[in-house]
Amino acid sequence: MLKTTWSRLLVLVGLLALIALNWSCGTLKDICNCLPYEPDIADYRHAAKHVPLPNATPVEITVQTILSWRQTPVLPPTMPRFGRELTLFHVAHAFLQNASVNLADCDVHLEISATADPRAPRVIVETPVDSEYCSARRSIQKQLAQHGFTLDGTHGGDLPQALPAEVTGLAFEDFEHPQNRGTAEVATLWELHPAIVTITQ
Repeated sequence: MLKTTWSRLLVLVGLLALIALNWSCGTLKDICNCLPYEPDIADYRHAAKHVPLPNATPVEITVQTILSWRQTPVLPPTMPRFGRELTLFHVAHAFLQNASVNLADCDVHLEISATADPRAPRVIVETPVDSEYCSARRSIQKQLAQHGFTLDGTHGGDLPQALPAEVTGLAFEDFEHPQNRGTAEVATLWELHPAIVTITQ
């Protein structure tokens, strides 16, 4: 009887370990295999954010330009893209300060600034969970790893040292979430979302 109980317990422990390993290597480690824990309907202006980047020549701007954009009152949660949000932008010179995976929606959350100063005002940049952005997500993960920084579902945050980067993406105006949208240095509701970030160093 005792032997049977121990055998069952060992099988159960083995199964739990296998499940945990699969979950760790899949959902968390593979940045393209993240499963959001919140439904799409809980995501503000979800349909507007989850679009492909247009095949167009981007307009060159700076981080300072984004920080200067006028912010508007809260938009309806189903508001489609309009105005500036329809334009593809390119920031040639920025500094990547922060990188993480938001497990609520699985988007890669990045913060950029105009200078390498960690206290400089920041802009949020996001690469969505959508399959068309998988290669961009894996690319930024690999580039960060080459600089000794781990980006996955359990690792992220401020980089030890800001890294020069460029960004291509669509403008998007978010709202001030009841919970923190990012670090205290984020200085605008405007984002580049969806966007692709490339480390240039």
